[in-house]
Amino acid sequence: MTASEPPARDGRLVRTLTTPKIVFIIIAAAAPLAAMVFTVPLAFSIGTGPSVPALFVFAGLTLLCFTSGYAAISRRISHAGGFYTYIAAGLGRPVAVAGGLIAVIAYNTVTIGLLGAFAYFAHSVTASYGLDVPWEAWAGAGLLSIGVLGYRHVEFSARVLSVLMVCEMAVLLALDVAVLAHRGLAALPAQSFSPGLIAAPGLGVSVMFAFASFIGFESASLYGEEARDPGRSVPRATVIAVLLVAGFYALTSWVAVGAVGPANVRATASGHLDDLFFDLGDSYLGGVTSTVMQVLLCTSLFAGWLALHNAANRYMFVLGRDRVLPRWLDAVHPRHGALHHACVAQSVTSAVVAAFFAAAGIDPYLGMSTSMLGLGTLGVIALQALASLSVLGYYRGRRRGHWWRTRMAPALGAVGLVAAAVLVVRNFPVLTGTTNPVVTALPWLLPLAGAIGVGHAHRMRARHGERYAALAGVEHAGRGGAARPDGRD
Repeated sequence: MTASEPPARDGRLVRTLTTPKIVFIIIAAAAPLAAMVFTVPLAFSIGTGPSVPALFVFAGLTLLCFTSGYAAISRRISHAGGFYTYIAAGLGRPVAVAGGLIAVIAYNTVTIGLLGAFAYFAHSVTASYGLDVPWEAWAGAGLLSIGVLGYRHVEFSARVLSVLMVCEMAVLLALDVAVLAHRGLAALPAQSFSPGLIAAPGLGVSVMFAFASFIGFESASLYGEEARDPGRSVPRATVIAVLLVAGFYALTSWVAVGAVGPANVRATASGHLDDLFFDLGDSYLGGVTSTVMQVLLCTSLFAGWLALHNAANRYMFVLGRDRVLPRWLDAVHPRHGALHHACVAQSVTSAVVAAFFAAAGIDPYLGMSTSMLGLGTLGVIALQALASLSVLGYYRGRRRGHWWRTRMAPALGAVGLVAAAVLVVRNFPVLTGTTNPVVTALPWLLPLAGAIGVGHAHRMRARHGERYAALAGVEHAGRGGAARPDGRD
């Protein structure tokens, strides 16, 4: 045990996380380099082309509306249940249990998707330099590493994620600076924000990819019981993460448009879907840059995998504590302060799913990664929309609460997120890269899980009233849902 891993006390989580550490965790979950390398060229190619930067701004503004209400309610309620707890406070326990099960599916499938992407690209990068190790071996090595890190206190993961995140963002910022130095203001073409180009065919696809690139930022609330000052750290970390990610995505994609040229960006991206940013790196930073970016791409995927592994663990831990999932998931390691049973369960689940895809001979990226990431993305966006509605429900009839932060902003956020969820469903084959009927039917798992959750909550209310009354943090919330002493939000 290191000095940064204080022991758990009486099986409870220990408050050690500061705002910067939470920011590192949640930005790493968004995997910025992977988002740029994978989604931006696709959005250029089949979306709105040169106006993609404007849609990152739109997504960022929508999510800032979401975070306004999210921050307001997180100042009053601190709990490891994240959306599960907020939905209970605003929409009731049955909807919360439904949301909790959707969250377990969403975060676990995103984690499995990142496993596949990491294994695929680690194999591809190392094979290009003569080390031809099967992707299954990389998947196993990654699973072992994630399992070991997840078995330790989250503070240790935060340190690892901070290093990886700084490296991946540094190389893209270096590319941005190099293009700006070479091309001047031409690197920031005004056409990217032209209303005519923004409304061009492919708008829905670009919006979908823009929102998908933010997945992970919302996980700050899951660390409410581990933050030193959750009433400040959670809302601040969430807002900081949205501003940094939105600004970073918009700037980098805008500079890429300037580097290629607005008139050429669609055709160039179509011919270089896998290596657009690698080619730009070689052109503006030198021939070794693509190698560095390829390595950092793998570490970016690993960082996102680790961050979302921790998020999935916390949902399983809380739902185990509330007896929605098996009780044994409710365990905190006495030495490391980690959610070790949930960690093992998540790791075993990922291993079983990866083994199934490997045995079936399905491509780890085009089969496993895209389908799991697509389902997880849809689930998280649906949860964000429910969380916005829960803020409206929580403050309905209450005199406290600023009109913008607790009413108008959450309403706007909910509208934008519902629209994003509809776009993901309509474009699910585009997001997953396949029209296989099994894959295109995956979104139905989410309403099915929601229905099971509602039914389970009603059965619990009828048979175990005390247990039902304690759902979603009534007994365990660090702040117990109490209002701030000054009554403000």
